[in-house]
Amino acid sequence: MRLEQFLLPSLELDEEAELLVEQEEPSASHSETEENPSESQSLKAGAGHPVKCCPVVIDDVVLNGPTLNVLAAENFIHQSMAIIMEDAVKKATDVGEKVCEWRFPEELKELLDLELRDVGESESEILQRCRDAIKYSVKTTHPHFFNQLYAGMEPYSMVASFIVEALKPSLYTYEVAPVFTLMEDAVLRKMMEMIGWEEGGDGIFNAGGSMSNIYAVNLARFHHCPDIKEVGLSAAPRLVMFTSQECHYSISKAAALLGIGTKNVYLVPSDKSGKMIPSALEEQIKAAKSEGAEPFMVNATAGTTVLGAFDPIQEVADICEKYNLWLHVDACWGGAALMSKKHKNLLKGIHRANSVAWNPHKMLMACLQCCAFLVRDKTSLLQRCNSARASYLFQQDKFYDVSYDTGDKSLQCSRKPDAFKFWLMWKALGTGELEQRVDRALAMARYLAQEIKRREGFRLLMEPEYANVCFWYIPPSLRNLPDGPELWKKLHTVAPVVKERMMKKGSMMVGYQPHGDKANFFRMIIISPQASRQDMDFVLDEIHNLGKDL
Repeated sequence: MRLEQFLLPSLELDEEAELLVEQEEPSASHSETEENPSESQSLKAGAGHPVKCCPVVIDDVVLNGPTLNVLAAENFIHQSMAIIMEDAVKKATDVGEKVCEWRFPEELKELLDLELRDVGESESEILQRCRDAIKYSVKTTHPHFFNQLYAGMEPYSMVASFIVEALKPSLYTYEVAPVFTLMEDAVLRKMMEMIGWEEGGDGIFNAGGSMSNIYAVNLARFHHCPDIKEVGLSAAPRLVMFTSQECHYSISKAAALLGIGTKNVYLVPSDKSGKMIPSALEEQIKAAKSEGAEPFMVNATAGTTVLGAFDPIQEVADICEKYNLWLHVDACWGGAALMSKKHKNLLKGIHRANSVAWNPHKMLMACLQCCAFLVRDKTSLLQRCNSARASYLFQQDKFYDVSYDTGDKSLQCSRKPDAFKFWLMWKALGTGELEQRVDRALAMARYLAQEIKRREGFRLLMEPEYANVCFWYIPPSLRNLPDGPELWKKLHTVAPVVKERMMKKGSMMVGYQPHGDKANFFRMIIISPQASRQDMDFVLDEIHNLGKDL
């Protein structure tokens, strides 16, 4: 955008110019002003009428007065919000609109004109940039978006996001973010209550579920070997950790990042439904100890990414207690089941975990990102593990209770108040409505599974335990082939072609992947209360229409 649109006119340095600034209405008489001529040259807060003032120039920059044209900025924001409401809210959630306007990278680069130049563009051009950014983006709030572990429009959380962006807070000290500090504390306490930690605990919101899992590995290691924070890896023996073969890839990334090593992450076999096998876990712990390694942690997954499986937390907790191991539960996806009386048994035993990762931006639909890392410990372990005691932020002689300065528990410095997006939504809906959302999503998944079993040409991979529905589509040309290698080899090519066609058409988005020795299958994720039974039928009809000629 051109500079003059938002900036007030500045002075020419080679002119004997005088700056007009707004002043308060004078309370003194004209004669009193004449007796104190210096007052007419001063800048007073609370503008009344313009007076003349000599410019202050430093390094060839005129410093008198503000440079932002507030009225122009406000006008631009109003126009932008109108575009957001029409294109990113109304149209993006309209089932009659496309989920995406697919373009290949090189074409999209040309359409967006990505080059950044020395001179800004006009306001009308910038507003068109906003329209284009929305037009060519995937509409994840669309009723036919089933591609990821997040979906749907959440109005209260969206408004909270707008407020956060307008205020630009950073959540490290109470003095710069008093409201959001208290809100984060309230949300964390309530989430701990849902987990079953009656005596509370500790925690922090952070930039993603992967970060929560990295926090967990780092904290578990610090708990096991506290000297490592100051002395480094030389203070530690060969540490090993355990997780199921269905776990999220952030666990191995954490091992790599923290110097534990990916080969020291023992992958525990899972059963056919994707759950960790407890007996196999204990065998691996014994094997690691016999090798001279030192086990320190087990990661259990509550809601795996592909199959939506829940590890048997209760049995895993028994083993962790037996061998004195830190138990972390990655409930980023499945944690929402804790809101439901009907389905919270999926996480039976989670109250015994030492730490939990839980992402409200997934099933509960808070705006991205909204991710909590929760710890049962109440001895400031998280603070001791991560603190650096930066004296310019965390002074201990402040005039208020510095226990509210939570930033030193975080690996980040600047940190958005993501908990507000969950807090406002929770306040608006109440626990009861959040519970209904979870129950409805899982009921819709059951309906889709029933339809898949009923329809010719569709085959269910397994009965869904959560909101992940995994299935194959078998085109008419393959339906008479016997169930063997030839069928699965050909079937492996079907899902990618159907996915390409749906993306280019823009009708919907459903993910696919192979899994172990299984051919490519569709993975449908059901979250949004906007999605209806008719939308489930549409998905199956559309997959057939897109793939029946294969």
